[in-house]
Amino acid sequence: MTVAALDYGFPWDKLLQQFKFSRHVELADALLDRLDAALDSAQPPAPDWLLPVPLSRERLAQRGYNQSWELVRRLARRRSLRCDAKLLLRTRNTPHQTDLPAQQRASNLRGAFALEPLHLHAVQGCHVALLDDVMTTGATLQELARVLKKAGALHVQAWVVARTPNSP
Repeated sequence: MTVAALDYGFPWDKLLQQFKFSRHVELADALLDRLDAALDSAQPPAPDWLLPVPLSRERLAQRGYNQSWELVRRLARRRSLRCDAKLLLRTRNTPHQTDLPAQQRASNLRGAFALEPLHLHAVQGCHVALLDDVMTTGATLQELARVLKKAGALHVQAWVVARTPNSP
């Protein structure tokens, strides 16, 4: 199940770009208001874990923060959900997904994520929601869902602030 609050278009696309690339963390609550409303409307099952999409060390150093974690920690507080910024790992830096054609995005991410080795059983038998700012092809969320299910997660949802009109 995927819950998306907005279409990735004007004016939200510009706000999301400022939030993600220009360190406008103060936009997180306004963006989450939209996602919160979409979740209230869709009424997905409450997850055992709410997890962010992890960034590589290089991307984290470049941006200064993980925009997905900023959203997760706030939404987890609002909805009384368990979250963890370090449960999922980015095992290698990959080219930006936006720089790749849709058909290459899945292969770009194959093997790029893992569960933290000391907590391999943390998601076993659990329902997990992944939260990201924007979903385009869904390749990132699909790869993370694959990793989580391989670790024993029963169900994985995707919650996104915005999705491009042609995303799955």
